[in-house]
Amino acid sequence: MKNYIFLFCFFVMTFDMHAAEYNVKMLNQGASGVMVFEPAVLKINKGDTVNFIATDPAHNSASLSGMIPNGATSWSSDLSKNISVTFEKEGVYAYQCTPHAVMAMVGVIQVGDDKSNLEEVKIAASNMSNMFVMNKDRFANYLNQL
Repeated sequence: MKNYIFLFCFFVMTFDMHAAEYNVKMLNQGASGVMVFEPAVLKINKGDTVNFIATDPAHNSASLSGMIPNGATSWSSDLSKNISVTFEKEGVYAYQCTPHAVMAMVGVIQVGDDKSNLEEVKIAASNMSNMFVMNKDRFANYLNQL
């Protein structure tokens, strides 16, 4: 029994040591334009954490309903507040800054190699892009990077 407990603890410690953390800035102005997440496209592994940093005020990070894998946990931060999200389910995740969604302040994260929900996300993103007042192709461009 001791061996099983030791192996379990070793596995958990090893898994935690390999989990990575990424920072995504919420910006009024970035390298790719106005109202952006930087970086806006990430490819990470299951168990990794993304820290959304409220670099500029009046932004948030919120997952988009219907644009995350089935069974994945959604998130939504308060305005001007940092939030850390650990991704436990593989797939494609799309998110937005809620008050600046009409300005196409969106981002995309691919967790692991599973892109089985990518087409569903692309359809929903295309529909959402119709309401953008600027950067109408931003979402599609991000998704095409996966």
